[in-house]
Amino acid sequence: METPVHLTEVGSQAEADILCSLLRENGIRCGDRPADVAIQGIGGSGGWREILVSEDQLEAARELLPATPPVD
Repeated sequence: METPVHLTEVGSQAEADILCSLLRENGIRCGDRPADVAIQGIGGSGGWREILVSEDQLEAARELLPATPPVD
């Protein structure tokens, strides 16, 4: 993968696998690693994973991310 960059974080390895499968099905190279969520103030390890994509595919990957439901 050329210059991996942060795309998003997910709460488990299973979610990371599903999201990377979606990205790969659309021709986007993807990887994941343990996320350092403590830096973001979320705290704890909890199995969070950081999703990485190639910098040149970042915009295309963002377009494929599921929409975040509105918070009431």
